[in-house]
Amino acid sequence: MSTPTFTELLSTQVANEFAASQQYIAVAVYFDGLDLPQLARHFYQQSLEERNHAMMMVQYMLDRGLPVAIPGIAPVRNDFSSVTEPIALALAQEKQVTQNIEDLFRAARTEGDPLGEQFMLWFLKEQVEEVASMTTLLNIAERADNLFDIENYIARETVGDNGQDSTAPGAAGGAI
Repeated sequence: MSTPTFTELLSTQVANEFAASQQYIAVAVYFDGLDLPQLARHFYQQSLEERNHAMMMVQYMLDRGLPVAIPGIAPVRNDFSSVTEPIALALAQEKQVTQNIEDLFRAARTEGDPLGEQFMLWFLKEQVEEVASMTTLLNIAERADNLFDIENYIARETVGDNGQDSTAPGAAGGAI
């Protein structure tokens, strides 16, 4: 069994980013259904970020003349038994994405692809922020006396990205 190439891993990561986007929509809808608008808004925004990440990767592949195929994704999880469960799922998802991005960086380095390495550096930085903010959100949710404590935290604190990052790679079709 051969080791996947950087291009193969990047194609897989496009699918992972789209899957993460859809999973975050499912989490946002769950919170919307519980009348928790701050949590819902946060996860709708997270969904857009993940979609933008996928489209950044698509643009990079187009710019480098690499083959691009937009994949389908597996069904996402829609049912949760507690407010902390979807946040824990999101944290696990972000940790997995971090591992995937590290693998991409290593593959680019192994293949002697400095452009691939440079492209992945932004995503590595992004993942530090994503894991940290989701860890904090889960900690807050686990310690909260009631759901409104979580809502108030999100309303008053900057959680996740706060607008567009001027150092972010371009996204195919433009970031939304």
